[in-house]
Amino acid sequence: MLVLCLVGLDYFSSLAYLPSLVTSAVGPLAPLAVLVVVVVTLGVALPLYSYVVGRSPDGLGGTGLIERLVPGWRGKLVVLLLLSFVAADYIVTQNLSIADAAEHLQSNPHFERVAAPFLQKYVRPTDWCAHPLWQWAASRVDTHLLLTLLVTLICFALWAYWRSGSTRRFLAFAAFVVAGYMTLNAVVILGGVIHLAGAGRHLFEAWRASATASIDGGMALGNASFVSRAVCLGLAMFPFAVLGLSGFELSMAVAPMVRGRPEDTPEAPRGRIRNMRKLLVTATVLMSLWLFGAVLVTAVLVPHQALLKDGAAVHRALAYLAHGGTLVDGTSFTVASPIFGETFGTVYDAFTIAILSMAGACVLIALRDYVPDYLQRFGMELEFAHRLGVKMRFFNIIVLLTAVVFHADIARLQWAYVTSVLALLAGGAYAAWLSVRRENLKPWVRSLVRPLATGAFTFFVAMALLSAGISVSGLEIALFFAAGIVLTSAFSRWVRSTELRFHGFDFVDESSRHAWEKCCGFDFQILVPHRPGLHSRDEKVKVIRERHRLGPDVPIILVEAELFDPSDFFHKPRLRVTNESGMLLIQAKRCSSIAHVLAALSIELARVGRPPELHFGWSDESPMAANLNFLLFGEGNIPWMVRELIRKAEPDVDRRPLVILG
Repeated sequence: MLVLCLVGLDYFSSLAYLPSLVTSAVGPLAPLAVLVVVVVTLGVALPLYSYVVGRSPDGLGGTGLIERLVPGWRGKLVVLLLLSFVAADYIVTQNLSIADAAEHLQSNPHFERVAAPFLQKYVRPTDWCAHPLWQWAASRVDTHLLLTLLVTLICFALWAYWRSGSTRRFLAFAAFVVAGYMTLNAVVILGGVIHLAGAGRHLFEAWRASATASIDGGMALGNASFVSRAVCLGLAMFPFAVLGLSGFELSMAVAPMVRGRPEDTPEAPRGRIRNMRKLLVTATVLMSLWLFGAVLVTAVLVPHQALLKDGAAVHRALAYLAHGGTLVDGTSFTVASPIFGETFGTVYDAFTIAILSMAGACVLIALRDYVPDYLQRFGMELEFAHRLGVKMRFFNIIVLLTAVVFHADIARLQWAYVTSVLALLAGGAYAAWLSVRRENLKPWVRSLVRPLATGAFTFFVAMALLSAGISVSGLEIALFFAAGIVLTSAFSRWVRSTELRFHGFDFVDESSRHAWEKCCGFDFQILVPHRPGLHSRDEKVKVIRERHRLGPDVPIILVEAELFDPSDFFHKPRLRVTNESGMLLIQAKRCSSIAHVLAALSIELARVGRPPELHFGWSDESPMAANLNFLLFGEGNIPWMVRELIRKAEPDVDRRPLVILG
C-alpha cells in the first residue's frame, strides 16, 4: 500500500492539471480523448508492463531489459537515448508539477488576501540591484515564477529528507496525502456526476449535442460511420491526454521496494513480481476511473472561457469546482452540494499542493536511483562525481533553469512531457518485443506478447511523431538531453578508460583456483600474451625465447584472453589455469578489454616475490588506429595500455610489473 501511494505521487497527481489541459485543447471531445487513453492504459500499457516487470523485476524496467538483451555499443547507445528521455521526463515532470502547485497556491482566496499583497509589497527583485542585466532578468520574474522557484527549493529539501534515511516517514506521509487527495477528488467528481444525473441534466444534454456535432463534422471521412469518426478523432486527440499514462516508468523504478515472499530468490522473485502486478492493476484501474470522471465533469460543467489563459479554472479545473466555481449555466457548483466552497476548496488546494510538491521530490528520487546507476556501470560518470552526487546537483540546476526558461508555463512544458512519456512507452514495448524474440518463453506467452509488443511499439512511435508535429518543443528538449548525456558520457568513458576497472576473478573449477593460487606463490613469473589462431602455442613460446633471449630454464606462463563485450566497463574475467605440455596456460574469458585483464593478472601476481614481466611482440597497427580500437573494441595498443594501467594502479615503482616490448 505504501509503495502504491509512492507511485500515486506521480501518477495520480496529474489529475490536478490534466483535465484542464485536455478540455481547453479539444473542448467537448475531451472525454473521448481520455476514453482512448483509458483503453490504451488497460488494454496495452498494463499487460505490456506486467510482462516487462516479470522479465526485469530489479527496478530497471524496459531499459534494463534492453541493456541485457542488446549487447555491445548498439545496446549502450539505445539505453543512453532512453536515459535522455528518462531525464527529460523526470525533470519536466518536476517542473510541471511544481508549476501547477504554484498555480493552486496563487489562486487560493486566502493566499490572494494575505500573501499576495505581502509579496507584491516586499518581494520586489527589481529593487535589489540597479544593474541593467539584473533589471532585465528581474522583470521576467512574476509571482507565479517566484512561487514555482520557492516550491522547487522545498522539493529539494524533501529529497534531502528522504536521503537522510527517513524513508518510512516519507512513505507514511505520502500515503496520507495520496489517500486524502484521491478522496477529495472522488467527492468533487461524484458531486459533479450526481448533479448531471439530476438538476444539471440539461448541461449533460447540451454537452452531448455539442460533442455529437463535433464528431459529425470533425474529420473529412466521407461516408464513415459515427463510431469510425469517433475512433479517428479520439486517436488524433490522444497526444493531448497522454499524460494519463505517465506513471508507468516510475512504477518500474519502485519495483525493488515491493515486498515479496520468503521463498523468493534474487534470480526468481516470484512473490515480488506477483505483488508488483497487483500494484499496477490497482493503480491503473483507479487512475482510469478518476481520470475519466474528472475530465467528464470538467468538459460538461466548467465554462470553456474559464479554462483559457487567465481564466479562473486554468490548470486547476477540479480545484475550481471544489471552491464552488460558476458553471456553464451561470449557477454555482454549490448547487451540487453545500459542502463545496472556500473552506472545502482550501483543504483541496492544500492536498493538491502537497501531492504535486511530493511528486516533484519523488521523481528526483527515482532519477537519482535510475540514471547515475547506469552511467556508473557504463563507466560514463567520473568516480568523484558519482561519489559526491554531482549528477543530481546538475539535474537540480537544470530543474531551476528549465523553470526560468519556460517561465513555469504549464502549457509549454506539457509537450516536452508528452514526447518523453511516449518515447519511454515505446522503449518498454521494444524491450518486450526483444524479450519475446530472444528469450526462451512458453509458446502461449510468445503468441500473446509478440503482437501486443509490436502493435504497442508502432502505436506509441506514431503518437510520438504526431505530438512532435503538434509541438516540436518536446522533441527538441529530449534531443538536448540526449546530446548532453551522450557527449558527457563519452568524455567520462574516455577519461576513465585507463582505470583498472577490475572486480576480481572467477574460476572455471577448483583445480583452476588451486593452480592460480600456486602460480601466485612463485617468486618470479614471465607472462606472454598469446592470440590463438595466429601461431601455435609452441611457436609463440619459441619466438619469444629467441627474440627476448630467454633461456629454456626460464618458466613462461602463456596467457590467452578472449574478448567478450568491449562496451562493458567493469569486468570479472573467468580463468581456466592448466598445465599444457609442461607449460602453465591461463585462459581468461568474459574480458571487456585485453589490456585490462593482462594488467590485472600481472598486478595480482606481483603481490608475492619479485614483480613479474610481460613480454610482447611488435604490432604493425598504427598508433591512432590502436588507440581507437582500445577505446571502442578493447584490444588495441595493448603493450602501451598495459603499462599505463599498471602505472596508475600501482604507485610503488619497485612493485610494478615490467612491460617488455621487442
